[in-house]
Amino acid sequence: MKVTVVGANGQIGKQLVDFLKEEEGYTPIAMVRKEEQADSFAKDGIESVLADLEGSVDDLVKAFSGSDAVVFTAGSGGNTGSDMTLLIDLDGAAKTVEAAGKAGISRYVMVSAFQADSRENWNDDLRPYYVAKHYADKVLMASGLDYTIVRPGGLVNESGTGKVKIGDNIEPGFIAREDVAKVLLAVVGAKNTYGAAFDVVAGEDNVEGAVSRI
Repeated sequence: MKVTVVGANGQIGKQLVDFLKEEEGYTPIAMVRKEEQADSFAKDGIESVLADLEGSVDDLVKAFSGSDAVVFTAGSGGNTGSDMTLLIDLDGAAKTVEAAGKAGISRYVMVSAFQADSRENWNDDLRPYYVAKHYADKVLMASGLDYTIVRPGGLVNESGTGKVKIGDNIEPGFIAREDVAKVLLAVVGAKNTYGAAFDVVAGEDNVEGAVSRI
């Protein structure tokens, strides 16, 4: 399975690309915006494509050509304003969903945000971000693609434990970015997760077992 990782230069994306490279049966394709980023992946023997989430849907269709799945791990980042949140986390995500459909790719995995489906649980300080994630998820759910939406809790840069808790009504918590990448790796080829959307935080279940029970 060839998997295009959107946002491959980000902290979760980079780890997912590395995991896919080491996992038998998968070939990662890193979607990046800059030539130097592509060169960095090439040094590690990883194929990449240049495309921008602020570009056209047609450009994204070309970037996705030949892939079997798309995983969206991109984000505008915490240092940008609500304008970039709108352009990347909502419109950029929606464009990749449209492009995947036009490219004939049915498998799509979205990294969203904890409780993005429940307005009453949103952090007021991050409301524009949650709005973007909420509606990007809705676009994906209405697309007809074989989707999975992964909604991680608070992201930390600690080493992953490989232990998680997955569900729809779990308590808020944190999760290492490395463990989010492990969940994405387990999910991308798991047909039992098609049409599923779930929250995930650090927990007591190993990733593979938790994903198998979705």
